[in-house]
Amino acid sequence: LLAGFGSLMQDVLWCFSQVKGTTDTGVTESDIISTVEFNHTGELLATGDKGGRVVIFQREQESKNQPHRRGEYNVYSTFQSHEPEFDYLKSLEIEEKINKIRWLPQQNAAYFLLSTNDKTVKLWKVSERDKRPEGYNLKDEDGRLRDPSMITVLRVPVLRPMDLMVEATPRRVFANAHTYHINSISVNSDYETYMSADDLRINLWNFEITNQSFNIVDIKPANMEELTEVITAAEFHPHHCNTFVYSSSKGTIRLCDMRTAALCDRHAKFFEEPEDPSNRSFFSEIISSISDVKFSHSGRYIMTRDYLTVKVWDLNMENRPIETYQVHDYLRSKLCSLYENDCIFDKFECVWNGSDSVIMTGSYNNFFRMFDRNTKRDVTLEASRENSKPRAILKPRKVCVGGKRRKDEISVDSLDFSKKILHTAWHPSENIIAVAATNNLYIFQDKVN
Repeated sequence: LLAGFGSLMQDVLWCFSQVKGTTDTGVTESDIISTVEFNHTGELLATGDKGGRVVIFQREQESKNQPHRRGEYNVYSTFQSHEPEFDYLKSLEIEEKINKIRWLPQQNAAYFLLSTNDKTVKLWKVSERDKRPEGYNLKDEDGRLRDPSMITVLRVPVLRPMDLMVEATPRRVFANAHTYHINSISVNSDYETYMSADDLRINLWNFEITNQSFNIVDIKPANMEELTEVITAAEFHPHHCNTFVYSSSKGTIRLCDMRTAALCDRHAKFFEEPEDPSNRSFFSEIISSISDVKFSHSGRYIMTRDYLTVKVWDLNMENRPIETYQVHDYLRSKLCSLYENDCIFDKFECVWNGSDSVIMTGSYNNFFRMFDRNTKRDVTLEASRENSKPRAILKPRKVCVGGKRRKDEISVDSLDFSKKILHTAWHPSENIIAVAATNNLYIFQDKVN
């Protein structure tokens, strides 16, 4: 990858770093990973699950024996971020499932991250404590209050070393601003504000103000029977704090500029690819719905993921994408059965590598796809326990459609649609990726010679 991506495409030179999780047998719904996110340095990796838990992994420092090989990711902190709730006014259960996690850039010794379920966004502070104060005047070592009349000597408390403890404390709770389910949160480049998006509205928040937000997009029609599309994802531009983009279930992308108007109902740019009439089918509208939208690190491009493809758009060209990559075109003939088992509504994410030269997204059968934008090569890899031995090299997988099947190929009819890679993350500067497969987190890194 990066400079050595050509060799990766030929030999798939990836080695397994570590797998976190339990065995696939006896998986409960609450254990399923629902989001994965590296922080800005790549030293920390956070996962959220359907049980409302956040697990943070920290990268070990390089050892003296192997100075050129960085350590593995090990559990750093685990905490319950959200609890199940019940809306008594609407008789509605609110799941604890973590929909998205977004890190804030580190300003001091502590780490800060945003996590959200369907209704409530929380700002968490994750900090370390390796010293504790001792020698209080008004209470003893067990914490019991002492009789002030018995205190005859004034003591100065001192800090004593203790075992390292990682604490996660909620600093802000941003609630009661969304009628519909939150699908996206994005931190602005000014680091003072962030936005949260649901099916019909996008709200802008200030980190210091929890009791009110500013509605910047509202596509709710006066008559809900006239509703034709919903917001599926939204993200701020990485460098321009006034610009953001959001995608819709109609396969369109709108770029908005907050300087033009307080309510960004009128977009600055509108990205849409005309549909090929020859490909028109009953499922066209469903598979054209965009499940994820991401700005490139440079801010020049937008990447979108629909059911069958990943597309790269240039901000200066609205009428069609400059690149289109087929993720699993062999499923085009299976759309009817995928509709019946609801898989056609799965929402796959997509990610850039650190230099925007490679993109990655998930598929079924625990497959994930990588596309080199420079060489136009692509590869299909599999995240599974069978090939997850330490230092093992991942071999490319191929799917055959009909006809004779080669030894190393897998038939499209034998794909397991219950095993799907929906959530992936890429280290911001190195060739390390994290792939969530049901309740397991796989971490792969570039081969170290």
